[in-house]
Amino acid sequence: MRKIYAAVKNSRFGMLALFGIVYMAISTLLRIVLLISSWEVSKTTFGGLGQIFFIGTFYDVVFCIYVSVFFSFLLLFLPQALYRSKVYKYTTFLFAFLLLYGAYCVTFAEWLFWNEFNTRFNFISIDYLMYTDEVARNVYESYPVLPIFVGLFLASALTFAMLKPALVGILQVREKFSGRLTFAASIFTLALCSYLFVGQSLRGLSDNNYINELGSNGPYQFVAAFRNNTLDYKTFYPQGSEAELSRRLKESVGKKNNEGALFDISRDVVPTKNTEKLNVILISVESLSAEFLTRFGQKEDITPFMDQMFEKGLFFTNFYATGTRTTRGLESITLSLPPTPGRSLVKRPDNAKIYNLGKVFKDNGYDVAFLYGGRGFFDNMNAFFSGNGYRTVDQSDLNADEITFENAWGVADEDIYRRAIAEANVSYAAGKPFFYHIMTTSNHRPYTYPEGKIDIPSGTGRSGGVKYTDYALRQLITSSEKQKWYNDTVFVIVADHCAAVAGRAELPVERYHIPLLIYSPGHINAQTVNKLSGQIDIAPTLLALLGIRYESHFFGQDILSDTFQERALISNYQRLGVYENDELTILAPVKQMTVIKDPLHNEQSIPADPKNGNVLETMALYQGADFILKRRLNRWKEVEVKDTGRRYL
Repeated sequence: MRKIYAAVKNSRFGMLALFGIVYMAISTLLRIVLLISSWEVSKTTFGGLGQIFFIGTFYDVVFCIYVSVFFSFLLLFLPQALYRSKVYKYTTFLFAFLLLYGAYCVTFAEWLFWNEFNTRFNFISIDYLMYTDEVARNVYESYPVLPIFVGLFLASALTFAMLKPALVGILQVREKFSGRLTFAASIFTLALCSYLFVGQSLRGLSDNNYINELGSNGPYQFVAAFRNNTLDYKTFYPQGSEAELSRRLKESVGKKNNEGALFDISRDVVPTKNTEKLNVILISVESLSAEFLTRFGQKEDITPFMDQMFEKGLFFTNFYATGTRTTRGLESITLSLPPTPGRSLVKRPDNAKIYNLGKVFKDNGYDVAFLYGGRGFFDNMNAFFSGNGYRTVDQSDLNADEITFENAWGVADEDIYRRAIAEANVSYAAGKPFFYHIMTTSNHRPYTYPEGKIDIPSGTGRSGGVKYTDYALRQLITSSEKQKWYNDTVFVIVADHCAAVAGRAELPVERYHIPLLIYSPGHINAQTVNKLSGQIDIAPTLLALLGIRYESHFFGQDILSDTFQERALISNYQRLGVYENDELTILAPVKQMTVIKDPLHNEQSIPADPKNGNVLETMALYQGADFILKRRLNRWKEVEVKDTGRRYL
């Protein structure tokens, strides 16, 4: 060890070792901070602590090795005269300071990301790179940015001052090319071995997801997410007999006699009742976890209006979100389709002309629109909905006098609701029923909203965001009651996803629990429904209530039907689950299948029996979705009308 230390000390490559040690110290400090902030929920054991720091340090070293490859080329081939020159010396000082400042800024970004998602960098961080304006404004509005960056600058300056004497010494060394080649070759070899043999398996050893995340390296995970932002289902996930799984899927969705081609679930849905064409306003509420509602144990009384509404409408208490992002919720609600690995279809190319809820309404003569309180280019929302037959209305379509408040994510919920009412009045005047899907933004960090609306000051936290969301919904219903179309309108209120999705388990079921309310006093009786169900069931349930006949390619079922099969699909970017019969079956990359018994009270997974009924049901849903999407079985040939322009001024 002494010989190695002496060799490194007397080598140009000692610079890499020096910065590697500093980076690992910063990374370890961050790991400690994140662990402390998550201590109560992570329930980490002594063995878990060892795993966090041992595996975490290992990934830190691997990341340092990768970063060192680029600098190794420079240190290997830089001529001795230039290496010892003043120009190189001061260039090195400047670059060293910037490197330190960058490391501290990335560490701060990791803390922000953990504070929001309770995970290290992942697919979401990649997505955020595309929307720097919204993300930067959100950070600026949520945190004291200037003092923080000044503090990071001072920390970088102090660290540089401590390293400067060692840097000066390293810049004076004389080293033969053969010695430099030995160090460079060692780094290249280690990098190659890391690339070939180090993957994600080590960070998945624990059943406690907090331990796995804390034992990771953020920048390493960022690069891994960038490389693997799509996963081919057939390559990475368990496969079953196509004939058997196709039969099961058709049976699950109610297609009789196993007719048609493999996984062809197209069918004619005939309603059991006929009704007049009722209007529909479907509201996807940002991050409305069930736990925020008094009905599910919330003690702060921040949802007084919704609590009243639940007693007057069709209220689903055992309802679950499909995913962890807005786009996944929109995908499930609109397409009634299981999630597939990686990004939601909303964000993928070639995502137009898919059979969807809006198409059913459009085929029945409805005015169909998607209204978003933010900018529709975010998460590709406008492109997705316009490509699937919807008109789109977003923040950019609102006139200045229509906007009373806006933040990084969009206008206040009240503003987009007022626009929806105005759009509805135009459709009503034209004698046309309407289906409007509204996506809200106010219940999102920085939780800012118009002052004077509720008794919680704007920008003070999640409780205020939820209470303003509740207030704005009250204004929507109250204003709608004054409109001529109100008595013939159905309101659907559902969350896009939960506010916090991380947990100890791979797929913490309780973090997917959301409310669903279908409200139309003149047409739908008040009732509480306790059946286990999820977002893909909204479309068929709503259409059954309205008595609409349609060609269905939906995976969901009518929750109110006597033949409804209780289950809920939940997922993250890589793990695909079905919660059914008090078991959570999970499919994961490298063809893994696990089961968690009683997942609301237990986190321990066991290997799945591939012949088990729940497992086969899970495989049928997800393998079927992949098969259908790849072969474009759920596409229609033509978009009858594609109008994305503004109608109301």
